[in-house]
Amino acid sequence: MRKSWSIAVRVLGLSFLAAALASPVLAASGNAARGQTKAAACAGCHGADGNGGADPTWPKLAGQDADYIAKQLVDFKSGARKDPIMAGMAAPLSAQDAKDIGAYYAGLKAKAGAAKSAELAKQGERIYRGGITNRGVSACMSCHGPSGHGIPPRYPRVSGQGPAYTEKQMLAFKSGARSNDGDIMTRIAFRMSEQEIKAVSDYMAGLH
Repeated sequence: MRKSWSIAVRVLGLSFLAAALASPVLAASGNAARGQTKAAACAGCHGADGNGGADPTWPKLAGQDADYIAKQLVDFKSGARKDPIMAGMAAPLSAQDAKDIGAYYAGLKAKAGAAKSAELAKQGERIYRGGITNRGVSACMSCHGPSGHGIPPRYPRVSGQGPAYTEKQMLAFKSGARSNDGDIMTRIAFRMSEQEIKAVSDYMAGLH
């Protein structure tokens, strides 16, 4: 009887410990329902379903990692990532607003994309899966995964993303205009030609 009581106490203690450790995570997570309301103004550029608007250089957000989206919004607000439109949109957002919006978009279904050029996509596939060894360009899938779904929260989903947006961001990394996510993408993009960047961007658009 004493042994059973001791086991029960230990199990109960572990349950309380697990709850205590989990509660900060739950408190810090985003609320998708609140995020939907806060994201109403985002639909004009990112689409009502998060799959992109009229301008192909605007990104698809549906299915993107929630923490990644939240970080980018915080970076736009602070100026760590520069974009005149997004700076204005992010300015009134709190850190919790950013998490809520991230949670909302993460829960939306991403629509499949497609490569525009079979020739470009073939070259892009070689780079995505094998890198460019003689220039120290690692395979894209080592960070973004074989199917392009990313490795959250640091490495975003790239599968199905519009090629014009991906190309624009990679060129920004190459030139140093974007540096808010560390120097990995800066170093990789710097070693790639603009044509190679276009090729891998086209391939990732049809990657699923």
